[in-house]
Amino acid sequence: MAKKYDRAAEDMANIVGLEHVNFTVPDQRLAILFYITGMGFTRDPYLVTGVENMWVNIGRSQFHLPIGEPQVLRGRVGLLTPNLGDLARSLKAVSGDLKGTRFAFSRKKAHIDVTCPWGNQLRCHQPDDRFGAIKLGMPYVEFDVPSGTADAIARFYRQIFDATTGVEKIAGARAARISVGYHQDLIFRESKTPIPDYDGHHFQVYVSNFSGPHAKLLERGLITQESNQHQYRFRDIVDPDSGEKVYEIEHEIRSMTHPIYGRALVNRNPAQTNNAFASGYDERPWAEPYSA
Repeated sequence: MAKKYDRAAEDMANIVGLEHVNFTVPDQRLAILFYITGMGFTRDPYLVTGVENMWVNIGRSQFHLPIGEPQVLRGRVGLLTPNLGDLARSLKAVSGDLKGTRFAFSRKKAHIDVTCPWGNQLRCHQPDDRFGAIKLGMPYVEFDVPSGTADAIARFYRQIFDATTGVEKIAGARAARISVGYHQDLIFRESKTPIPDYDGHHFQVYVSNFSGPHAKLLERGLITQESNQHQYRFRDIVDPDSGEKVYEIEHEIRSMTHPIYGRALVNRNPAQTNNAFASGYDERPWAEPYSA
């Protein structure tokens, strides 16, 4: 008998990729120490190479870090890194240079929780079956949202974006999970604590049906920026049934015809050093080789 496959596991909905999360930082030197030296990620060598902004590659995703007053995501960014032991050692190595900032990290059994110098929370996982073949990347962004909003948020993405959504319990709290790419999710987890005011940070996704969501957002008066032919933005997540605003976070929406879509990102191997150099080991793969 032929092997049976779970064909539905390979389905993709309208949102096909989470490319970047953007927050402003006041100091590029500290950002380099943290994201490049400490976290072991890679500064994009080709685009945005000045001192006013920095693009940081993590597999096929990025952080964008323009200069400005520090912005803090209300929740955490989930990251995959190939070796938690190596990560802990590199974070310890930069801890002295980051003294006096909000930088901290804590090693758990299955992950490392890291706080960036300005307070953003990162949870770093070692690759496992939950993340498919991905070894290096951004599998989720988790937002703290007010109690009672998870169902409305799931409806919003399902009705406006034709996204795959669900509502589940995460650590005892109800949460909307929105599929935004291959083993990538937005998670909106209800919290009983007050949610801080929104400070302008944003994330960016690619969609296959670009005009359909735009028309629905425009009809509701939610479009905040008509960026160019390939991109638009909006900020408010509303209950599509009542029109009530339930959460604010800027979305940068790009089409699959955007010139940058599918651009290959360089990912260096942080274990490669000039004092322990091995030819052919400069790059770090973002995924395991495919196996049938």
